[in-house]
Amino acid sequence: MIAVTFALPAESSKFLRRLGNKSRANRNGISIVRGTIGHRSIEVIHTGVGENICRERIGKFLEDQQFDFLISAGFAGSLNHQLEVNDLLVAKNFSTVDLKHASLSNVSIYAANMLTVPALIDSSEERERIARESGASGVDMETEFIARACAAHGIPLLALRVITDTPTQPFPAPPSVLFDIQRQRTHIAVIAKFYLAHPRRMPGLIQFARRISRARKTLSNALVRIVRDL
Repeated sequence: MIAVTFALPAESSKFLRRLGNKSRANRNGISIVRGTIGHRSIEVIHTGVGENICRERIGKFLEDQQFDFLISAGFAGSLNHQLEVNDLLVAKNFSTVDLKHASLSNVSIYAANMLTVPALIDSSEERERIARESGASGVDMETEFIARACAAHGIPLLALRVITDTPTQPFPAPPSVLFDIQRQRTHIAVIAKFYLAHPRRMPGLIQFARRISRARKTLSNALVRIVRDL
């Protein structure tokens, strides 16, 4: 049995379409998607964005469960100029499963340290400062708490992320416009209001949506290959 976590359905949708024998269930108040890839049984949950909701959901999800390993998957931001949009990153400081024996043809996976942060990082200057101080190459908002839960339950962890934003290709709008962490949702009215006031930034939003679509496909393809090979 393999567990796969994503923060949001926007990250998981492509992967979920690849599951066979798909069904939905509820355990300890947590919504779970079950399915198969080859002969492997898979359980997928969405942890939500940020520490509080992630710790709550991952704790309930792992309670009294046995998994062969867990993959913490999803999107991440780059802190440097080595990692580019659509690159795959294995967080070596969090992962206890390696990919040395997994044959990933035509896919480059970078092994580097990743940092879990409390908020989306907007400016290039802030990214560069965090990179200098932490030595990390990428950031997300959940993996540290997933890693702690896996360690507590003795579950091997693979932290795999795809890069969606970088110092030179940042978010197309302030993070507070793109996502409300308190309510765990995107407000269409807030986005519409922002772009009505800043119409010249609309092409950036369209380009970002295309980047997300490509990243989602890259992540899904890598996950399927890894699940089959491990």
